[in-house]
Amino acid sequence: MKLDQRAILRVQRLEAKYGPGPLMLRSPDSKPMALVLDPGHASRILEQTPEPFATAEWAKRSVLAHFEPHMSLISHGVERAERRRFNDDVLQSHCALHHLGDRFATVVQEEAGELLQDIRQAGGHLDWDAFVDAWNRVVRRVVLGDTARDDRALTETLSKLRAVANWGFLHPGREHLRKDLHERLLRYLERAEKGSLAAEVARTSHNEVTQPVHQVPQWLTAFNPAGMATFRALALLAAHPGESERAQAEIAHDIPHASPRFGFLRASILESLRLWPTVPLVLRESTVATQWENGWMPANTSMLLHAPFFHRDDRYLDDAHRFHPDLWLQPEQMEQRVLMPFSEGTGICPGRHLVLLVGSHMLARLLEGREYRLKPPTRLLSSKPMPPLLNNYYLTFESRLH
Repeated sequence: MKLDQRAILRVQRLEAKYGPGPLMLRSPDSKPMALVLDPGHASRILEQTPEPFATAEWAKRSVLAHFEPHMSLISHGVERAERRRFNDDVLQSHCALHHLGDRFATVVQEEAGELLQDIRQAGGHLDWDAFVDAWNRVVRRVVLGDTARDDRALTETLSKLRAVANWGFLHPGREHLRKDLHERLLRYLERAEKGSLAAEVARTSHNEVTQPVHQVPQWLTAFNPAGMATFRALALLAAHPGESERAQAEIAHDIPHASPRFGFLRASILESLRLWPTVPLVLRESTVATQWENGWMPANTSMLLHAPFFHRDDRYLDDAHRFHPDLWLQPEQMEQRVLMPFSEGTGICPGRHLVLLVGSHMLARLLEGREYRLKPPTRLLSSKPMPPLLNNYYLTFESRLH
């Protein structure tokens, strides 16, 4: 836990010593790398993606190539443009509410209802294992359709591939796992169940470059950190009585309406991602030499944006270590700040609206008429700064009727 806090302080000291940077780093393999220290520089890099700052950074490619070598995130040029266009169209990234939003909300309601039954049978106890099991059922139904609801083998295959990916170029890979994954996904995509993203894939134009089956694994994977953020948001609300009351008031107001938006619950998830980014390092790679205030940076430089540093730098952000969901509800507070829960700029995650929809509806259904208490309650205290790390795997709650 202290490592995360020390990392933020270390980056602050580097900026104090060397100036705004970017700070060139020594790399064991002579690969040029730069640590981004200044909010203005971070904004420039995020806005000028993919040229001259590509998302297909070499370390990211070495990791994700094991998992899915043709995904949009590690593609560049014409391939990235086409694959990103396909992702944007299927996920409707430019719309705050996906046109299947009501259907997805119904899926969440059904699976949350089953989870609530399990909680009652467990005497009000909720832990990560119970939550993530319900969450994964939602994800499989949303992405692939109802027939995928109980396909736990699919989720396990994805988990194994992610574990391989963590070793990057040091691992030879598991081609048989990726082949098995593709075969499973193809069956669901061919079925194209109504009310799922698989049906959207079937109706969205594509060509030989798109490779739709190679884009779907990233959608499934992106929901994993979204589940972590949602569970941590539940912990934040449990530890902050005032904000919990605001959430209850919003739920009571929004649920009777068609297509409830749950703005405060979404802000709570975003605040969870600010406090505990699921992607601590946002990576870009310069495609050409670029000019900065302190000189020229060579092409093919890996650029490191340390999200916890920007998210919790108390020199720029008031209440940097406090739960402050209003930060996301008041646009004027976002000025001059670099917050990147889903990356930012033109490389922003195309599924951000979708995961916030699923996460906020899950929170709403779990919280509706119920009160949650952390075990032990001292895990988070509203009277103290939020810790630099919160392990979702060990969060447990006791719940009761409100």
